[in-house]
Amino acid sequence: VLIVLTTVLLLGLSVLGWALVLTQNFSTGSTTASDKQSVQTDFHILYTEMLSSARYIDLTHTISSATPVWSGFGPSSTRAGVAGKSIPGWVADGEEYSYLNFGFVTTAYDLTTDQLGTQLDPPAHWNELGATISDLPPTVSLRPLVVIDVSSKVYVDPGYHATVEDVTDWEARHGLVPSGSVVFFRTDWSKNWSVYKDEGLPEKYPGVKLDTLKHLHLERQILMHGHEPLDTDATPTLEGEAWLMHHNFMQAEGVTNLHLVAETGCLVSIGFARLQGGSGGYARYIAICPPQAGSGGMSITDAPGAPLPTQSSPLRRSGSTGVLEPTPGAIPTNYCSVKGALGCADGKPTW
Repeated sequence: VLIVLTTVLLLGLSVLGWALVLTQNFSTGSTTASDKQSVQTDFHILYTEMLSSARYIDLTHTISSATPVWSGFGPSSTRAGVAGKSIPGWVADGEEYSYLNFGFVTTAYDLTTDQLGTQLDPPAHWNELGATISDLPPTVSLRPLVVIDVSSKVYVDPGYHATVEDVTDWEARHGLVPSGSVVFFRTDWSKNWSVYKDEGLPEKYPGVKLDTLKHLHLERQILMHGHEPLDTDATPTLEGEAWLMHHNFMQAEGVTNLHLVAETGCLVSIGFARLQGGSGGYARYIAICPPQAGSGGMSITDAPGAPLPTQSSPLRRSGSTGVLEPTPGAIPTNYCSVKGALGCADGKPTW
């Protein structure tokens, strides 16, 4: 729920980011003073003129029991939500909430670590004096996105680590990496995500060299970098991650779908569950790209978000995973046939 709410908030903040971009364009273009003032005082224009036609590309893995994870953390699981205490005449302690008896369901997650799936690592992950996930300011929510593609080098050497030269090669094509931006390294490691759960995480994996991280943060003043694997580098001491955390920089891990994102010209929204004192964050990264930047992702026209599409069959929990999923042949719930179920009046649905 927190992730969903945060994502909704970030889409609103995206308007602010586009406003800044469009205001810059206006300042160098042929718009009138009246037009410029309108944009500066009414960000709704940005939604109408830009965001409504942008393409949204999800860079986030779905968290499930099949999510690959370091063996030192252990597996996670999903189950039906139950009442935490009795409410006389309505629900018993430990009773499962159901569509039939209560009009709604909830889900409980047993997550063994906050280092799971697509993540946002704050300094507190390694640094006892570092910021926790709940300390991160709202100003990190939307930034320019740089994608540096080293996938061809990783194809030849699965253990390839991105270099300063990879950064300068990108800059030769696109200009300097913007200050305050987010730099994601495309390696295509995430394309085998489903394999890693069954076969384990590979011993060799791509990363980012320490000199590269120092260059990006100290010379280019980026907000953070991100990578597809679950560690920054494959050195024995994880020197890159150690340097980042102890110098109070955060990072993104477990990013996906970078092959769908243009190297430059996009923004990235950064959403996460704001867990008090969290040493890691279950993150949601969404690239927001101009429509001409490629065919990846979807537009608001493709998926307006309201109303949302219905399931193909009634949702029922999988006996093996505990996850709600459309189940062909499931008998539809006879809503309001049980007294006390919510959403009902005189035994009939209020909707």
